[in-house]
Amino acid sequence: MVKATVACATLAATLVLTAATPARADSIIKNPGDHPDYSVELEPHALLGWGNLYASTGFGIGGRASVPIVKNGFIKTINNSVAISFGLDWLRYDHCYYYDRRGGRNLGYGCGASFLLFPVAMQWNFWLTEKWSVFGEPGLYVYHGIFDDYCSGLVGCSSPTRTSVDFAFYAGGRFHFNDKVSLTMRIGYPTLSVGVSFFP
Repeated sequence: MVKATVACATLAATLVLTAATPARADSIIKNPGDHPDYSVELEPHALLGWGNLYASTGFGIGGRASVPIVKNGFIKTINNSVAISFGLDWLRYDHCYYYDRRGGRNLGYGCGASFLLFPVAMQWNFWLTEKWSVFGEPGLYVYHGIFDDYCSGLVGCSSPTRTSVDFAFYAGGRFHFNDKVSLTMRIGYPTLSVGVSFFP
């Protein structure tokens, strides 16, 4: 599981770094406002959950909707924009939360959990070329855990936190097939994601 997490993180980082080094010939970063005019970005994606929600790495699916609020961004001399991004993600964890290190056995029966995450972030976009854009997303997420029936009959065994709020941060990149569709990659806390964005 650790190897899979490292491999996914390495792939996502490579894709994002590639997005950050576009060819100079078609650079549009110095052209304020020179990016697709869209009312919402819709992004279904696959997820890898590595944040401190549960005892292992989780896998799942989800979606984001990002609504532009500032077309020309905070820096008026470059091609940037700002959106509010919010979503719903589902992650599944198949390992036990508790583990008896001395006995080498899981403490519980029917281990595992599903988590619902509700991220909300400010998305700051930088439009580098006609094919590449990158973004940063500071924000928050609310999570709710639905646990399998473990701890049955175990003295002192209790469930981890079921519902809470935590800080989130993501950095990502898009490869734009055209003005309407892009491959979108995101690395951050508490999840990594790869999906497809639509710009109706």
